[in-house]
Amino acid sequence: MNKTLDKAHGSVRSHARDWRKSMSDNVAYALIVYTALHIFATVGAMKETGMKSMALLALVVLIAAIIPACRKFERRWRDLTDEQATDPSYASAFRRDQITVWLLALGLPFALTALFKAIAAFM
Repeated sequence: MNKTLDKAHGSVRSHARDWRKSMSDNVAYALIVYTALHIFATVGAMKETGMKSMALLALVVLIAAIIPACRKFERRWRDLTDEQATDPSYASAFRRDQITVWLLALGLPFALTALFKAIAAFM
């Protein structure tokens, strides 16, 4: 538990991490990063393949598909009780989900763009 000195009252206060808020923040930032990377990668693929309409459709579909997946992670943590939300025993499960969310956000845009390019190469 993190402890800080409350200078106004001269006492020590405990600040436990709220897993619900932390996961919600991670999901929100991961969605922003995912979307930016996906747009960047898709625009590059459109220039290379010349298939603008298919690339834009893929972009819309893939952004719409990632949101429910991220909400699943957020929902799992949102439904914790107040006691569970600050329980340090959840740290390893939180870290596992956090890593998964960020691996998806950072890796999926490039993997999907590579798939799009492969499909375009065969057309």
